[in-house]
Amino acid sequence: MAFEGVDFLGLEDLLSDEERLVRDSVRSFVEDQVIPIIEDHYMKGTFPSELIKPMGKLGYFGANLKGYGCAGLNSIAYGLIMQELERGDSGLRSFVSVQGALVMYPIHSFGSDEQKEKWLPQLQTGSAIGCFGLTEPDSGSNPAGLRTQARKEGDEYVLNGTKAWITNGSIADIAVVWARCEDDHIRGFLVEKGTQGFATHDYHNKHSLRASVTSELIFDNCRVPEFNLLPQTQSLKQALLCLNQARYGIAWGTVGSAQACYDTARRWSLERKQFGGKPIASHQLVQNKLVHMLTEITKAQLLVFRLGQLKDAGQVRHDQISMAKRNNVAMALETARMARDILGANGILSDYPVFRHLANLETVSTYEGTHDIHTLIIGQSITGISAFE
Repeated sequence: MAFEGVDFLGLEDLLSDEERLVRDSVRSFVEDQVIPIIEDHYMKGTFPSELIKPMGKLGYFGANLKGYGCAGLNSIAYGLIMQELERGDSGLRSFVSVQGALVMYPIHSFGSDEQKEKWLPQLQTGSAIGCFGLTEPDSGSNPAGLRTQARKEGDEYVLNGTKAWITNGSIADIAVVWARCEDDHIRGFLVEKGTQGFATHDYHNKHSLRASVTSELIFDNCRVPEFNLLPQTQSLKQALLCLNQARYGIAWGTVGSAQACYDTARRWSLERKQFGGKPIASHQLVQNKLVHMLTEITKAQLLVFRLGQLKDAGQVRHDQISMAKRNNVAMALETARMARDILGANGILSDYPVFRHLANLETVSTYEGTHDIHTLIIGQSITGISAFE
């Protein structure tokens, strides 16, 4: 009897009833509403905006936050949402991750009561969309080098600068923007769509994350009311705390994309016949690939499960999150490449999700810290020596 699925070590037994329910409901949503349309959106380079309101109604946005209509799920249940969404498409998981981890989380953690009451319920339902503006054309891996300036004038701040590679940028109703103030402190601002001096420009002709909106944010003497300053932001530390939330979701999400590729490759290997009518799954080289893929997926599952436990216990460290992001994205990329190899020429067709996942993961590998940057973060942790300087 062949083993089916991706839970080789019985991780299912460690999940609570609520965690299983959350995972199964998201999986059903992805199977019913995402898979039938995502390839078409990807090929056309459009975001499936028709899914925003349904995802809000199902509680996916800010699902691990408490209050303001949020579900207040634990970290493992939240991670399973990310896993199942990315099983559908990295761009969809990116949308939900940005909305929750990079927009709702900073407002929830660093905002005023008025900001929370105004924006969190709208963001939770999907009636408002958010984006996160930290990366700049000249400061990607080095966010401390950001050049966007915020100058205080009366009861306003005047922002000047450009943000690059911003998910949801042009469709966002609110942007969480990080800028350097005159005292050299980096602080967060809520910039609303339509504010004078604020413009967006989309990146087109992408080979990756095509079912996602990616934009530049441009601030040209953009005047932001003082009450739109996130009052608990005082330095880059708060921005990095947001990135930790997003990186945690990525570590779970990439497990989902790897699972989709492995499942596709396994099924194909059992159906595809060559050399005397035998399924290619009967060949040692193919079995070696499948075994390697499932083993690496299993290790990645255990890594994020433990990370979720640490997160809920308030004990997780940023370098542990870096290890999971670094390992799991690399694992998913390798899995996608092996799956494409097993499928042969068919691996490049949109009839199968493999090449779409492979292309998407090339971007996921870059954003929220590259493989090399996370290597140096972990390296500093285990040696006490910074290799950044």
